[in-house]
Amino acid sequence: MKIIITGAYAIGTHLARLLSRNHEDITIIDKDPDRLAQIGSDYDLMTVEASPESIRALKEAGIAHTDLYIAVTPDQSLNMTSCMLAKALGAKKTVARIDNSEYIAEDSEELIRSLGIDSLIYPEALAARDINNGLKMSWVRQRWDVHNGALVMLGIKLREGCEILNEPLKNLCGPKDPYHVVAIKRGKETIIPGGNDELKLYDLAYFMTTRQYIPYIRKIVGKENYVDVKNVMIMGGGKTAVNAVRSMPKYMDVKILEINADRCERLNELLENSDTLVINGDGRDTSLLTEENISNTQAFVALTGNAETNILACLTAKRMGVRKTVAMVENIDYVSMAESLDIGTIINKKAIAASRIYQMMLDADVLNITFLMSANADVAEMVAKPGSKITQKQVKDLDLPKGVTIGGLVRNEEGMLVSGSTQIEAGDTVMVFCHNTNMKKMEKLFL
Repeated sequence: MKIIITGAYAIGTHLARLLSRNHEDITIIDKDPDRLAQIGSDYDLMTVEASPESIRALKEAGIAHTDLYIAVTPDQSLNMTSCMLAKALGAKKTVARIDNSEYIAEDSEELIRSLGIDSLIYPEALAARDINNGLKMSWVRQRWDVHNGALVMLGIKLREGCEILNEPLKNLCGPKDPYHVVAIKRGKETIIPGGNDELKLYDLAYFMTTRQYIPYIRKIVGKENYVDVKNVMIMGGGKTAVNAVRSMPKYMDVKILEINADRCERLNELLENSDTLVINGDGRDTSLLTEENISNTQAFVALTGNAETNILACLTAKRMGVRKTVAMVENIDYVSMAESLDIGTIINKKAIAASRIYQMMLDADVLNITFLMSANADVAEMVAKPGSKITQKQVKDLDLPKGVTIGGLVRNEEGMLVSGSTQIEAGDTVMVFCHNTNMKKMEKLFL
């Protein structure tokens, strides 16, 4: 597959990392020679120093034979214009990063496609979805629903109250048990567990279960004393915060702390149809947090543009009694630091956007894919096609690539866990967990 990426910024760089594992024919176009030099030295790809609006540059990059053209510069207009040019010059599929929610409205879809733009990526909306998934349960680091919750993956930090520590998983997760542990993050190591592996104190464990057994999982991991999230405090009133508030459940009461007075006025306009309280102040100010009743707040979400500020604010909130914290960390270098400081949920818009674009280039029928930053792994919902290799043998005989496990499947809208004797059928939606491996290798089983 020939792929052209416009914009050697964070999303483009993360995409290059994902795609380079597949040994695709990748070209990066950017006007900045320093950014190109950096990405060119890190990954196996071609670089072109030019404007994405240059017809000559697009032609020289081979746009007429391009399968996927991805425009992810910070400039929305530039991305959309370059996609239009790329489509007119022969690109089969185009993707543009945007920062305006108006373009992703359903009534705009046909217009956007008519312009030559096949798909739009709005990172702030994608991040808002992940934030809200994380807030649904205060005791869970990450939640991922398959088929509207027919299957549920829960990332849970294991602490002293956990009942299932130091016991071989083969004794805990048999074919008839209501959950599987599909991955374990222990320190810096990610483990795809076998039957003899055990869960240890402070592991971040990823459970696959069905919706009715969520209360049971909560009990065995010792989280029944965690209060459900009703009151949420958000620091930073940017686009991600606005998107998150607009899509939050109605039962959640929200306060936004924004340091810029002009932005506070704008937030009141943007959120006039909600009950959100906008406060002009610094979310790191402990006296302000006390005044705004942080002791009665179940979740603190730090969404400023500064990773250090967000991490420090979450630490402050934790010291003041908030159990659930969410930090937006745009600098990948700070992610491991945030994890080591026990920040609950970490949001990186660029990684989320890159994962969504990565989904578009897979040949299999992939309904959803997400990157689990804490575990350095991808999770995908893949649909088994009639006659595909995945349907020919029982799971234990499939010879899955190293670092891959199948956590469950949805058949006829019903979620079920997978064991070695499971026979996957055509039309099943299968949850695939891939750590440090090529998703393209796995998708061949589904074609």
